[in-house]
Amino acid sequence: MKLDELRSKIDETDAKIVKLIGDRIRIALEIGEEKKQQGKPINDTAREDTVLENIKHLARQENISPEVIEAVYQQIIIACRRIQGIEVAFQGEAGAYSEQAAQQFFGVSVTTKPYETLDEVFKAVEQDKTQFGIIPVENSLEGSISRSYDLLLESQLKVCGEIELRITHCLIANAGARLDLIKRIYSHPQALGQCKTFLKHLNCELIPTYDTAGSVRMIKEQGIIDGAAIASAEAATIYGMKTLTCEIEDNPNNFTRFFILSEKDSPPSGNDKTSIVFSVKHKPTALYNFLTEFITRGINLTKIESRPTRQRPWEYNFYMDFEGHREDKISQEVLEALEERSLFLKILGSYPKAR
Repeated sequence: MKLDELRSKIDETDAKIVKLIGDRIRIALEIGEEKKQQGKPINDTAREDTVLENIKHLARQENISPEVIEAVYQQIIIACRRIQGIEVAFQGEAGAYSEQAAQQFFGVSVTTKPYETLDEVFKAVEQDKTQFGIIPVENSLEGSISRSYDLLLESQLKVCGEIELRITHCLIANAGARLDLIKRIYSHPQALGQCKTFLKHLNCELIPTYDTAGSVRMIKEQGIIDGAAIASAEAATIYGMKTLTCEIEDNPNNFTRFFILSEKDSPPSGNDKTSIVFSVKHKPTALYNFLTEFITRGINLTKIESRPTRQRPWEYNFYMDFEGHREDKISQEVLEALEERSLFLKILGSYPKAR
């Protein structure tokens, strides 16, 4: 058979596979609706484990690697799970960037539940009020969100995913407002910090609030005419407000990275990261020797940052992301070696890299 004919058969087979995956997702959606009616939780890890064991058994019968098939099916299961009425906790009000990130990660059909603080987001997942939570962990311009990392250290929840969201800020006001009459601007401190150049020329009072979208809601409910809020264009639409100007951030390369929280992290996908937090002895070469374990194995580090332990002055915990999954052989080797070189080591989770 010629190459073109073989490729044609591949195309035909791919079309059948995609159709069958579509059928599976539609069935999963029906299952999700049935679970809702019966008051059953969406997540059913025991059932997912059974499915994976079944497909690995079928793979062996077809002389296919069970590990390869499992990796493929993990992604199919994730896709099915996302449309089964999943609930995700986020900090802020409707229209917040965290909500947008949740919708981008899980799909627009996801149910989002707003909470006032990051602490409440963690509690919502820990107490099974929602299956997942989403938290911002760092911004490409303003750096890390300290409270998120503190809570990751304290909580038993795992990081099971990440997503990077392009942040575009708008100046939003009530219908009768004019830019030249604005005297006060409300928003989250991170958003105010990301628009310093624009705000410098307005000569307005800057008032920090707990949330970007919440600021829009506040000026609407209080009927503030000489004030505006910095938030997303979606927030303006949700609350029926006027957008005075958009794209007011200082730098177009403005991205926020979010972590997805769950009781378990994600299985290997073949393109993963692992996040850890650790501390080492306060002596020369301690950190160098720790990092050498990655160097000798050729493991790429994508982030390392120190934060005070808050137990003793000038002692630090280090937060690190590296490429690979904790279940990979080479990652297991390095984690075992790190246990011996650290005073404290916690795996925050392994998860597929953000696309």
